[in-house]
Amino acid sequence: MNILILSGSPRKKGLVSQMLDIMREEAEKRGDEVETIRTNDLNIKPCIGCMACRTKEKCVLGEDDSQRVLKMMQDADAIIIGAPCYWGNIPGQMKLLFDRLVYGMMRDTPRFPKPLMKGKKCILLSTCTTPWPWNIWFNQSHGAIRALREICHYSGFKIVATIERGGTVMHPQLSEKDKRKCRKAIRKI
Repeated sequence: MNILILSGSPRKKGLVSQMLDIMREEAEKRGDEVETIRTNDLNIKPCIGCMACRTKEKCVLGEDDSQRVLKMMQDADAIIIGAPCYWGNIPGQMKLLFDRLVYGMMRDTPRFPKPLMKGKKCILLSTCTTPWPWNIWFNQSHGAIRALREICHYSGFKIVATIERGGTVMHPQLSEKDKRKCRKAIRKI
């Protein structure tokens, strides 16, 4: 199986990165091919909202890393998306990537959007400083997961697992329970 990991974390040793690394290791143990992309390492121009990609089925902006990532998504059997919570949402660089990829993830039709990633499995994960259960109640990590669900839903991904981890300031280390959640999630794809 070909798995693509999209990391929205700017911290290469942060909790999101550690959790994604656990899933990567588990997938590689079973023989899967895994590639990791860190959105902060990408060179992507901002979307200009011209909507031309909806009819042209390609972005009118010049070539940058967004087209490379789209090709990797199209080639992947499954995608794991991890992002820390920034103001109840995903980090800006990750949002920028998805804004630029909309034409390759869904197609506008007169009635309903046509999903272009149908059949691909997906795992979503987010962390935040807000402690549990407030990270859920106040839409912190839950807000980031909600945003990712929206993107994945319209793109046709089958979300097989979500992981939300709150309270990262008070509990900055991964617990054994966190590690088990990661290992359990990767078994679903």
